[in-house]
Amino acid sequence: MMWEKLYSKNGLTAKNIAKELLELEIGEKIPRVADYSKKLSMGRGTVQIALGLLEELKAIRLEARGHLGTFLVDKDIELLQEIAGISPLVGSMPLPYSRKYEGLATGMVEAFELAGKAINLSFMRGGLNRIEAVRTKRSDFAIVSKMTAERSLIKYPNLMVMKRLGTNSYVSAHKIFLADAQDSRIRSKMKIGVDMDSPDQKELTFSEFQGMDVEYVYINYMQLFDMLEAKKIDAAVWSMDDKRIIQTFHSIDFKSPVAKQISGNTSEAVIVIDRDRKKELEEKWGSVAIEDILSIQERVEAGEKIPRY
Repeated sequence: MMWEKLYSKNGLTAKNIAKELLELEIGEKIPRVADYSKKLSMGRGTVQIALGLLEELKAIRLEARGHLGTFLVDKDIELLQEIAGISPLVGSMPLPYSRKYEGLATGMVEAFELAGKAINLSFMRGGLNRIEAVRTKRSDFAIVSKMTAERSLIKYPNLMVMKRLGTNSYVSAHKIFLADAQDSRIRSKMKIGVDMDSPDQKELTFSEFQGMDVEYVYINYMQLFDMLEAKKIDAAVWSMDDKRIIQTFHSIDFKSPVAKQISGNTSEAVIVIDRDRKKELEEKWGSVAIEDILSIQERVEAGEKIPRY
């Protein structure tokens, strides 16, 4: 019965006020009834009833403080979004195998919360899979490397980069990891692991070993550690953020100038969206600050904050 009231005139006003309150932080003073009345072209009585309805639905909790005004002391973000007809943004990002990715996921979730918004994250292996999730509208946005984004935008001009997170926000660096601790270089006939669903790893691998007499073994990058440990592959390009890998295997730097250049372009995380939805998604993103995302990511990486996503 309570939800049916949202379809009344008062309910329509409640939906509009819910949108306004999503932008307000807990502890802030809410606009006066007269202000809402003027902005929404509704009577004061209608506005008052709408605010009461939001309280009855447990979407908000208000506290009147006499001449100081009325303050928002609590709000249910997801409930307010549902009342306002706004669904949370859905984003896809890499599997959180490293502290950097755990930090990025935590940064996304908590920065949205700081802005009074909610977000849903899905975790997918392979940048191409995440790009495809945006193209097929299973995700509102995808987090990929700058390099993957640039390659994808050439193929799919309807996509665009909405946000850039800066150098080292995606990975710190890539290196070549060797299965045999006695090896210090890539030799002829070596087996090199490559994940064809990961544009970054694939491009780095093929650029570094181009023209060399090596055998490529197609793998899922989640198998990389086990494949190296069992010596089913001799070497593979991988991220220096994966502590298990760097603590177990010897690594060497890239020699190819092309691989070195690509490595730089894989260090930055970017947000890719459908160009046709730019206005809608920018509104949903709202006041979420990239600086907040990166600050939280750094704290998780430093071990100062427990990951939460």
